[in-house]
Amino acid sequence: MVKAVVGANWGDEGKGKITDMLAENADIVVRFQGGSNAGHTIINDKGKFALHQLPSGIFNRNITNVIGNGAALNIEYLLNEIENVKSANGDINLLISDRAQLLLPHHILLDTYEEERLAERKFGSTKSGIAPFYSEKYLKTGVQLWEVYENPDLRAKIDMIYEKVNVIFKNLYGKPPLNAGEVYENVMDWGGRVRRYAADTSKFLRGAVKSGRAILLEGQLGALKDTDHGIYPYVTSSSPLAGFAAVGCGIPPYEIKDILCVTKAYSSAVGEGPFVTELFGDEAEELRRRGGDAGEYGATTGRPRRVGHFDAVATRYGCEIQGATEAALTCLDVLGYQDVIKICVGYEIDGRIHEDFPVTAPLYRAKPIYAELPGWKCDIRGALDYAELPANARGCVEFIEDLIGLKFKYVSTGPKSSEIIMR
Repeated sequence: MVKAVVGANWGDEGKGKITDMLAENADIVVRFQGGSNAGHTIINDKGKFALHQLPSGIFNRNITNVIGNGAALNIEYLLNEIENVKSANGDINLLISDRAQLLLPHHILLDTYEEERLAERKFGSTKSGIAPFYSEKYLKTGVQLWEVYENPDLRAKIDMIYEKVNVIFKNLYGKPPLNAGEVYENVMDWGGRVRRYAADTSKFLRGAVKSGRAILLEGQLGALKDTDHGIYPYVTSSSPLAGFAAVGCGIPPYEIKDILCVTKAYSSAVGEGPFVTELFGDEAEELRRRGGDAGEYGATTGRPRRVGHFDAVATRYGCEIQGATEAALTCLDVLGYQDVIKICVGYEIDGRIHEDFPVTAPLYRAKPIYAELPGWKCDIRGALDYAELPANARGCVEFIEDLIGLKFKYVSTGPKSSEIIMR
């Protein structure tokens, strides 16, 4: 059976932990989109790891981990990540789609230079090259992994790519050109070092589906960062929706039977764009400091995340657009210090009450309407039995369930994969 694990919000919901936990009963874990622009944090008996491209089942050697064709493959970055995991855990069980497209050095530079050029109008990019990468993918000028091994004209293709890129570097950004020959040599070196992992992963996964193997599809970021349905233009450049997962790994869409949507007990976001329940000053810093295992700081960039109260309007929309069949709530333990738990139940926009998530512009004018629940004022980290949670904690969980129209099958009470309540 195929299950997708995806985010309801802006990313950083705790999908890595949930995937790592569910992977104990899985045969295959697949990353189907995105690249090194977001990290999934895993805390286990080997230590703490931020996985940027490797699937979150990588620490279980009985699981086949797959990087699908929809991913942005930064091989140089991936090689370092592989070595870090292997040094802690031994050899890995990994397949990389031979149709996955390569993220090249100019993608990162274009991303960086464009953010500099935009200045105060910037998108808040992680500068990982993702937008230029997907732009070129759909312009049909990119390089797929198979070309490193099978395309005798790859050098000429890379020369052609950099003819255009270097014109942009010089005339738009005033930056020095890149040497296409050096890029080609690096690509051949990197490609050779991952060749042992390259495979027709779509064929492999279709066969796994037919044989009834348990497959987890791991999304990156969340619904509100989707290119079509998110807070455009402050979105990622691929689709983190479960609906795209079939495309990003090459299986029939009707084979995805379960869609587990993950959300936090409060809100967090990285990057620019509207954020209706955002907190500022000391209140924000306190929540940020207490959040997660090491605070709310990006696993990829290290920069402080924006934080706020739980937004039921945004989360209900995210779950609906993901097509969620079940849900998981993470970081409930973080709120144990609060006297009052605030939950956004609606937006006031231009004097009218809205319970549906609008397009981007009205979000800047939206004022959150809060319900206030009593806090539980105690440490619940590591709780494993829902009945043993304080009544006010259970009341908060069930209040949110009513608002989003889904029951929480999992309630996380700490950052470790073992710190979770299964209901």
